[in-house]
Amino acid sequence: MIPLVLYHRIMDRIHATQIFESLSSGIRLDIYRLLVKEGSGGIVSGQIAQLLELPANNVSFHLKAMTQAGLLTVVQEGRFQRYRANIPVMLDLISYLTEECCAGNPDECASFREEAKGNLSCLPPLPAGNPSNGSFS
Repeated sequence: MIPLVLYHRIMDRIHATQIFESLSSGIRLDIYRLLVKEGSGGIVSGQIAQLLELPANNVSFHLKAMTQAGLLTVVQEGRFQRYRANIPVMLDLISYLTEECCAGNPDECASFREEAKGNLSCLPPLPAGNPSNGSFS
């Protein structure tokens, strides 16, 4: 297996904005979700185009923009390029967006998590001592 080298920098307002701009296309969202689903194995660009039923040159344009934003990593494999979702960057974005959630009131944050409809397993744990995360004593 090829070692996974991730492009990574500290999340800040500028980088967060670049990520949101990069994902402001339905095609790019589809590409990112496909690569997240594939995991660390990644997918070569031609296969991405085939799976999403898109022209290869169109996909290449989107992959380049997403790579420049730090959302994807790319490794040259002979004449192919293998793309992978840069999951740590997305987790950093989520953390950046929620780091001051509820002004430090973990009970309020816990209630929001209970109302959320998606899979929250990738979120950082609530602070210790919160009854909603099972560590309250």
